[in-house]
Amino acid sequence: MRNCRRLLSELKLWTSGRSKWTRGLNEGLGGSGKAFLSTSSCPKVCIVGSGPAGFYTAQHLIKARQDVEVDIYERLPVPFGLVRFGVAPDHPEVKNVINTFTQTAKHSRCSFYGNVNVGKDVTVGELQGAYHAIVLSYGAEGNRTMGVPGEDLPGVYSAKDFVGWYNGLPSCRELKPDLSCETAVILGQGNVALDVARILLSPLDILKKTDITQPALEALAESRVRKVLIVGRRGPMQVACTIKELREMVNLPGTRPEMVTADFDGVSEALKGVPRPRKRLTELLLKTALDAPGDKELERRRNAAKVWGFRFYRSPTEILADPGRSRTAGIRLAVNRLEGSGDAARAVLTGEVEDVSCGLVISSIGYKSLPIDPSVPFDSRRAVVPNSVGRVHQAAGLYCSGWLKTGPTGVIATTMNNSFDTARSLLEDMDSGALDVSAAKPGSQAVSSLLEERGVKPVTFSDWEKIDSLETRRGEACGKPREKLLSVEEMLKVARS
Repeated sequence: MRNCRRLLSELKLWTSGRSKWTRGLNEGLGGSGKAFLSTSSCPKVCIVGSGPAGFYTAQHLIKARQDVEVDIYERLPVPFGLVRFGVAPDHPEVKNVINTFTQTAKHSRCSFYGNVNVGKDVTVGELQGAYHAIVLSYGAEGNRTMGVPGEDLPGVYSAKDFVGWYNGLPSCRELKPDLSCETAVILGQGNVALDVARILLSPLDILKKTDITQPALEALAESRVRKVLIVGRRGPMQVACTIKELREMVNLPGTRPEMVTADFDGVSEALKGVPRPRKRLTELLLKTALDAPGDKELERRRNAAKVWGFRFYRSPTEILADPGRSRTAGIRLAVNRLEGSGDAARAVLTGEVEDVSCGLVISSIGYKSLPIDPSVPFDSRRAVVPNSVGRVHQAAGLYCSGWLKTGPTGVIATTMNNSFDTARSLLEDMDSGALDVSAAKPGSQAVSSLLEERGVKPVTFSDWEKIDSLETRRGEACGKPREKLLSVEEMLKVARS
């Protein structure tokens, strides 16, 4: 190995014609020549964000072109973004994509740098000086607000923060939601809304076997929430969840559905000609709401201590406070009617309102991307970086993927396809010459120097594996897949041990 390193050192003196051969040698050595590779003129791509969008973009770039070197920068010390912090604890199968992402991170032409806050620790401009291309894939960490009076009252939370709390997102560890009320109202009818409803109502025996955080488990053990209403501004034909999530709610042990039958007037007739996925979803809703249950299901519902239900054609207009205005006591809902049909139907106010008593309101009306750096174009109305197939408008060498590119829609498979499209755009630009990769760039070497000057010590993927190992061992001790570290300080302490 010492001879190999000396050979690589001597090869640095060769002319530029040696680059393909040295890259092959480097990878043949299992990456032992990686430090040398980073000084060669191979194309260098920087990805900001290590969630699904970032990793899928990296995966495609590395597989499609044998000379691309990819560095992934992540604000937190731990990778995987919403796979770690967004996927419901009782959906471990969805988290299996982490295995694929780990393979990418361990590739000889990929490096992970956690604990680096792009926009603060290093600017996008500085990254552009070090890399041929930048792909922004940092997702949507902001909350869409309801814009109604009372939404700042204690007892009102965003679904993003609530999910972050039970999934161990460091910024949400102090949330401490008050679960002392009987009724909770969730605004929004997408998969995240159903995840939250399911976590609020699930038997503890189910949750104890997941990677839900211990503080969340303890709070849910003391919870008095017995009823969850899932509110949407449009009707059953526009509900945004998938059939898998709905079926999980229908079959959730210890619960029974409770719907308003009038909300389903005319829905059966409207199903003709509807695409099959929407038809199957709506048929399950109809069956749950209107069909008389069989003996076994009837017995199950009679024994259920908790209740859930959809409420359609309703929009929030105000969060109602208790007499002392110290916490949430209810929510005022406007009653809507629909104009148009299908996904294009619009909710129109009727002028009627109704009040619902509740002590907990969770707003699940969507995540929102935030601008990262003044130099990056940003559409504040749509909360996305303006782009064409991932190419950022009026910013050569700058690309985006994931929710930053499209807005917060779709599941992980959607993000995968979206990220592959961005990677293809970048590769096309390399091949066509629209992206100049002829000049050598320093890549992570230049960025590492800047970070060192600024007192920032990145977390490598092998550092993350120390955290992963500890969390897994802690989980095994109490019959869980993992027990997560909940603060950045704890994570860094373990990573640097």
